[in-house]
Amino acid sequence: MNDTALSRLDLLRFLERVQEGDLARTRRWIADEERKERERQTGEAARPAPPDWLLEYGLNRDAMPNAAHVGGCHMAGKRSKGVDSETVRRALAAGVKACTHCRPDSELGILD
Repeated sequence: MNDTALSRLDLLRFLERVQEGDLARTRRWIADEERKERERQTGEAARPAPPDWLLEYGLNRDAMPNAAHVGGCHMAGKRSKGVDSETVRRALAAGVKACTHCRPDSELGILD
């Protein structure tokens, strides 16, 4: 069948080449993961800070806001907009409800 018998040394050199290929592939994977981690950290560092105050709107953006939140409130909906403290004060004075979880009225010192 096979007239060319490989010596033990030939087999070991073949194994070495296979392992060098595996090592090179593993090193590429490591370099890719390190690059992804650097990109993730750069992205996090470049992300703007969350706003201090949020006004949550309903489907009609022209209508009054539905609720006021402290920035980063977990109850703020997707249609929330970052605003300054004066805007939140005016909205609360105009009858916009304060979130019962983050209590922006307490944070601002406006209590009913």
